[in-house]
Amino acid sequence: MDDLDREILTILRRDSRTPYTEIADRVGTSEGTVRNRVERLVDEGIIERFTVATRTGNVKAMVEIGVAVDVDTDDISERMADWSGVDFVWQVSGEEDVVAVADTADTGTLNEMITRARELDEVISTKTRLILDEKLG
Repeated sequence: MDDLDREILTILRRDSRTPYTEIADRVGTSEGTVRNRVERLVDEGIIERFTVATRTGNVKAMVEIGVAVDVDTDDISERMADWSGVDFVWQVSGEEDVVAVADTADTGTLNEMITRARELDEVISTKTRLILDEKLG
């Protein structure tokens, strides 16, 4: 990955719907070059997916989850990623082992998700942080 790839990724991180022609103008190359670069980044797994960020008035939160020492965090992360309302699941270092980023319709739905996590045999603790505001990086 070179500097041009990084510039393209920076633009796509802010808005994955940015037209290739606009990206090309901003980075000083052709639309075909941008298209080829993005396709290669997808093929190589550097770009995992294109997503949508919303401002729906929903309750957004990070649910930090501690699991037992002998637990396969990859397995629990994959299972939780399929849950309704879960945007991302990260395996992290530190006090907690897994962080689920949730986007739920209301606090009741968020609480149901937290309860579901706590009911998993592997889970020993949860800590929830409501997301009050977010800015694009």
